[in-house]
Amino acid sequence: MAGGIGAKKVDVTWATEESGLLLGVSVKTINFRDKSGKGHFQKNLTNRRGDMLIEAVTLHRRFPYSVLAGLFFLDKDAENDGTSRRKSTFINAHQRLKLFTGRGDPAGRDEQFERFYLILLDAGSLHANVRAYAVGDATTEIPMSDVIDDLIELVAIRNPDFYEAENGRLKKLK
Repeated sequence: MAGGIGAKKVDVTWATEESGLLLGVSVKTINFRDKSGKGHFQKNLTNRRGDMLIEAVTLHRRFPYSVLAGLFFLDKDAENDGTSRRKSTFINAHQRLKLFTGRGDPAGRDEQFERFYLILLDAGSLHANVRAYAVGDATTEIPMSDVIDDLIELVAIRNPDFYEAENGRLKKLK
């Protein structure tokens, strides 16, 4: 996808010829413990954050009305890898990413995502259990259906001449 400061690959995009980028979803993961013997999941947290911020700046500069969402998947054990000297990866990720979520206005800060979610994933279970949380709120679990519904609603709000949200679906206006 062409962006404001160069091309950027984005994991999920929805664009039209008339509107350009309507929705972009950046997906990042940290699923393996640090091999240094510390046993936590924080090794690449700063790098993943940087990758996501470059995506947001690049896309918002070219498509200021687009809705950008970050989905950051962590292994479920990242919730409990804290020690007496360090908070868990899950809590640290909330603190380090909070500044980069909540872009409510197309004229807002380019580096912010409209929505940013931390998702704890139990990939080892038979049914891949996931628990989603809005970045900045490590206590309130959000059903994935609500995450999707919220993004659909935001796309409709940003494009009121073309779409409206109805029962979790985007409806094209005639």
